[in-house]
Amino acid sequence: MYKRWLPSVTTVLLIFCALLVPNAGVSGAQEAGATGAAGVAEVGGTAGAAASNLVLEQTFTTVSNGWSKVERWKDNNPMFAAEDYPKDGRGDQDGQRLTFFGGVKKPHSSRFLLYYAPKYDTNPVKTPVLLVHGANDNADRAWANPNELGSYGCGAISCPSTGMMQDLVGKGYKVFAINFPHKQGDNYYSAEQIHDAITIIQNVTGESKVDVIGWSKGAFASRMYASSVKKAGGTSYSQDIRKLVLVGNPNKGFDYIFRHGWSHNLSIFPECGGVVNAPSPHTQMVCWGISRNHPELSIYNTASGNFFPGQKQMLGKWVDEYPLPALEQDWYTTYYGGQGFYTNSNGIDAAIQQGSLVEPILNAGIPASIQTYLLSGDKNDIPAIHNEHTGPSDGVVFIASAAAVQGIGNVAGNVTVQHNHLQLGWAAGSAKQIDQWLKQN
Repeated sequence: MYKRWLPSVTTVLLIFCALLVPNAGVSGAQEAGATGAAGVAEVGGTAGAAASNLVLEQTFTTVSNGWSKVERWKDNNPMFAAEDYPKDGRGDQDGQRLTFFGGVKKPHSSRFLLYYAPKYDTNPVKTPVLLVHGANDNADRAWANPNELGSYGCGAISCPSTGMMQDLVGKGYKVFAINFPHKQGDNYYSAEQIHDAITIIQNVTGESKVDVIGWSKGAFASRMYASSVKKAGGTSYSQDIRKLVLVGNPNKGFDYIFRHGWSHNLSIFPECGGVVNAPSPHTQMVCWGISRNHPELSIYNTASGNFFPGQKQMLGKWVDEYPLPALEQDWYTTYYGGQGFYTNSNGIDAAIQQGSLVEPILNAGIPASIQTYLLSGDKNDIPAIHNEHTGPSDGVVFIASAAAVQGIGNVAGNVTVQHNHLQLGWAAGSAKQIDQWLKQN
């Protein structure tokens, strides 16, 4: 979904959006920077052949935001291919993540980070917990320091400096978190790396199952793994999840950018002052009286490339349930396609046909052996963005999507709390509810 910061901050938090501008691939220098690290070791253990693909490249023990250590891993499964990154750098790795990725701003999709919280090996709760962040985000801001980007970056005027990680550690859980290489990457790759992270945690803790908490796009990818929705060469669900908590997940898809394309688009097109790492529903837009053509910033697979596979995978139409906002600029052509007064769009159907995975995931289903919990938010009050107002929502995802139970074999809990989409990952109401769920037998 979408995370946006105030214009004074260079990044805008957009939970489900992706902006992938063509990249020629990972250069030799980038590969050298990522693979030349010390501490290379293979992982053995409980996941059989899949574990043989995993290589530990480097371990970092000087880590900010309260973590104990961070490891960089590489999955040598040939299914992983280099993904495209925005050429202007808006999607590059930053902060301490850049250090952990070996100084590579555009890491190859085969690499990921595994964060270890304090007491990951001594806390008393038996089942370890894996935290999975959303799009255009990272394990630090999402789970350990919601204030990393300052005010408004957490969905509130004032943001706390500790998050879900510290809360769970304080309650006795062994906590880990994954950090994906591409801020808006293909969910097929994310699902495979969630399996990888679980495999590593099994080896570290000796436990056969892990509790997975996925937030937003991370929840979507977590559900993909649990449902065995995979590419050729990918790993089917391996009976290694005890509880799956889906936080703010678009279980039945979302159509936010096509409902509110004009307001959203102003933050994307550079000639309009846009810097957001997110896809546009438009290929063309008028900025300051001049038509600007940017198919590479759009969600579609164009002659310039396929920049937003992860975004397309989460699309679903809600127009039959919630009418479109007819007072918003170019509302009809944005959603259905065509030339509007100021924009040109191929429409949501074209994007869905290019790769939505909502229906395949619903049809595949989550096994009844997994206790699945749904956490939704009912506040559309995220500062500095155009909130989803055409139906009950958390500001980005309709509650009817986040709370949808279709395809879930064992719905162990389904709760809506008074938080917006960004607050769901750290606010007290969310933390309390998740703790209650994890403690249930």
